[in-house]
Amino acid sequence: MKRAIQNFLPTPLVQWTKDLYDAARRLPQLPAAYLHPWRKISRRRLAELKDVHKGQRAFVIGNGPSLQQTDLSKLKNEITFGMNRIYLLFPELGFQTTYFCATNDLVIEQFHADILKLSMPKFLAWRSHRYFSPQLPISQLPTFIYTSYTGKKFSPDVRGRVWEGATVTNLALQLAFHMGIEQVILIGVDHNFTSKGEANKTVVSAGDDPNHVRADYFGKGVRWQLPDLDTSEVGYLLARENFQKAGRQIVDATVGGKLTVFPKVDYNSLF
Repeated sequence: MKRAIQNFLPTPLVQWTKDLYDAARRLPQLPAAYLHPWRKISRRRLAELKDVHKGQRAFVIGNGPSLQQTDLSKLKNEITFGMNRIYLLFPELGFQTTYFCATNDLVIEQFHADILKLSMPKFLAWRSHRYFSPQLPISQLPTFIYTSYTGKKFSPDVRGRVWEGATVTNLALQLAFHMGIEQVILIGVDHNFTSKGEANKTVVSAGDDPNHVRADYFGKGVRWQLPDLDTSEVGYLLARENFQKAGRQIVDATVGGKLTVFPKVDYNSLF
């Protein structure tokens, strides 16, 4: 459909029509994304978190193999955002990340029971609320973010709609901005995958996982989606622009990472 739009509409109308089409794709989540009781609770929590870490730094921890070469013990007393199956590292680390984020449907579908056991504040895509019991006590309720695949933007306030940008890392960056973080430091964001194929295609792991920090991260039999690195970079560029406009900064301390959007820094020099 998008290709047809580009072929037959005058250029000024192309973006307007794309935006309209994207908005229509988001309709199934409305109005619950704003009016559901769980979302109302989530929005109140997010309001309380606005600028809660103003002027501080935080580490956004990816799950790439480079974490095996990164001394994570240095992060024990830092503000940290962990994502997806980062919790597999917690026993050996001896501490948990400050916050946890997940947006991918397959991750939450397959591991929502693990995620629910985590004790830190958890930020999940609103779509995933269907995996949790309606009788879940409010104290155990994750904070649900109304995320979408469509409508490219960077949201400085995450109480409304947040574009995922093809990676949970982009949600973490928008959360960090919302919380007032002055400097975000990326680690473990390798931006490089051994497994190749069509972006966003669902595949089933046939054995040990070579793309993440542990072999059992997406181990045998786990369904996962191949990365969309190009769209991820669009999200990263929007994040860089918005942080810079606000006089803030994102830097990349990933050991051997392939991402070139953010300035590189040496991880050990930060301590």
